[in-house]
Amino acid sequence: MATQITENVKVSVETVYQSEYSNPQNDHYMFAYHVTIENLGEHSVQLLRRHWVIFDSAGAKREVEGEGVVGVQPVIAPGETHDYVSGCNLQSEMGFMEGTYQMMREVDGVMFEVHIPRFSLVAPFRMN
Repeated sequence: MATQITENVKVSVETVYQSEYSNPQNDHYMFAYHVTIENLGEHSVQLLRRHWVIFDSAGAKREVEGEGVVGVQPVIAPGETHDYVSGCNLQSEMGFMEGTYQMMREVDGVMFEVHIPRFSLVAPFRMN
């Protein structure tokens, strides 16, 4: 698991290779990732936007930006967490992702960025 704390917000990510949705013969490798965002601060925060950078060992780099995560812009109270699962496809059996969340502290409207730690996407057969 990859974990990082920025501005009292802890982001942890776990990944799973999805062989049932992958097709290695056609260079299609599917991964799921589970993100837990924990508010360690004293004030509620809202996740407004996400920015991902996805690197593929085949040489591809792509960026994904958008509002919220999986269709929501969650408000996370002090001591609470928000979990979600999403997915990413690669053209090779390994790569990595990292990025940022744009967050807003509800008490004063201050905007800040939270780093999403770099995490690996590796098909299990690649680790042999």
